[in-house]
Amino acid sequence: MTEQPHGPASPSGPKSWASPYARVLKWLTFLMLVAVGVVLFAQHGGKDLSKETDAQLGLNPQQSAGRVVFQNYCAACHYAYSSSGLKGPGLKGLFRKKYLPSGLPANNRFVEQTVIDGRGMMPGQGGALTDQQLSELMAYLHTL
Repeated sequence: MTEQPHGPASPSGPKSWASPYARVLKWLTFLMLVAVGVVLFAQHGGKDLSKETDAQLGLNPQQSAGRVVFQNYCAACHYAYSSSGLKGPGLKGLFRKKYLPSGLPANNRFVEQTVIDGRGMMPGQGGALTDQQLSELMAYLHTL
């Protein structure tokens, strides 16, 4: 048996120099797809929490009322349970972050100020919300 220029013959035909590279390429493609899946799963936790009931989310009455305020005044521009942006930034983990997207500290004072007065493209809601609605909204935002 004579040796092939690119290695010994195999039952499926002569070995190709491209086959190790093709295997590596396939493996890298597979790893990339797995990584994308992991990122998407981690971002959304495998569940769309916006579809959960207040009880499933463990919201108390004040937080539940704040969720309604959020749906009426904020949801058109902000996702509650995602860090991905819509028209404005996603609000997932809002108070677990050190800073707001504006660079201000993520605390009650600056979040309330932003809701009331607006910032950048965000219109202020101070004239639309009662003090009680603002309090309920803040309670809800702390659950994100």
